Amino acid sequence: MNKGELVDSIYRNSDCTKQECREMVNHMVDVITDEVAKGEEVRLVNFGTFKPNPRKSTVKRHPQTGEKINVDSKVTPKFSPGKGFTEKVQNNLEATNDGEGYKNK
Repeated sequence: MNKGELVDSIYRNSDCTKQECREMVNHMVDVITDEVAKGEEVRLVNFGTFKPNPRKSTVKRHPQTGEKINVDSKVTPKFSPGKGFTEKVQNNLEATNDGEGYKNK
């Protein structure tokens, strides 16, 4: 599902116009992005938490040449799924035997 499909789903299940649904989705994404960019956590109970994730500087190796590459420290966004979200996924899907995929239960 992409953003347009999400807007359509909300539109079909609400009394809002499609434009209002689009604005709500865009505003929600903007608020989450802005808050995490300010260093704040955004916690949505039973869905998950968006938060900034600091990463230390490190030295990596180029896989073909073996050359050392310095990677600077940085802050990346991180999402941790909430209990309700995790339980719903686990109750509806199961991993395939090889652990590489999933199927409906």
